[in-house]
Amino acid sequence: MEDEFAKVMSERTDEELIKIVTIERDGYQPLGVEAAESEIEKRNIDTSQFEKIREKAKVEKEQKEKINSYVAGSGIRFLNFIIDFIIWLIIAGILTFPLNANNGTQMLLGYLIFLGTFIGYYSIMEIKFQKTVGKFVTKTRVIKLNGEKPKNSDIISRTFCRLIPFDRISFIFFKNGIHDMLSKTKVVKDNM
Repeated sequence: MEDEFAKVMSERTDEELIKIVTIERDGYQPLGVEAAESEIEKRNIDTSQFEKIREKAKVEKEQKEKINSYVAGSGIRFLNFIIDFIIWLIIAGILTFPLNANNGTQMLLGYLIFLGTFIGYYSIMEIKFQKTVGKFVTKTRVIKLNGEKPKNSDIISRTFCRLIPFDRISFIFFKNGIHDMLSKTKVVKDNM
């Protein structure tokens, strides 16, 4: 068992080792902490770095706890979904209304318009405002896990992940939906 801890700790970065023996110490078994301390000695890591890394980790932990305390609940997320679904259907309906869906080409065009409006609605709104109409109503917004504004690529990833089957009901099983987990984003209350 001791050899397993030594092997695991030998694969950790200097910063990870310092976190283990300082602020994360309580989350590890005593043999794990000893293995981390041994690895620090073996690498001859300057212990003056400990305080700087400990302070950085403490700030990160406090930020994460703050973000988690403002995460929007399932009820708010469901309301967001209903509002956004209705808005999207109205937009898609207006754009597909002029089509005569009697032939296959126009039906295909209609499906493409529905898909395009779905992707466009969520992407444009969340890139520009960090919110959709539903999030404006519920006073919530999208952020990255570290609290920063998501990049355009994060929002586009998030939007395409919404197309995954069962994403809509994933809130039953997880606090955040599949599209949140895969895009590393969260929906939080505005007053954060």
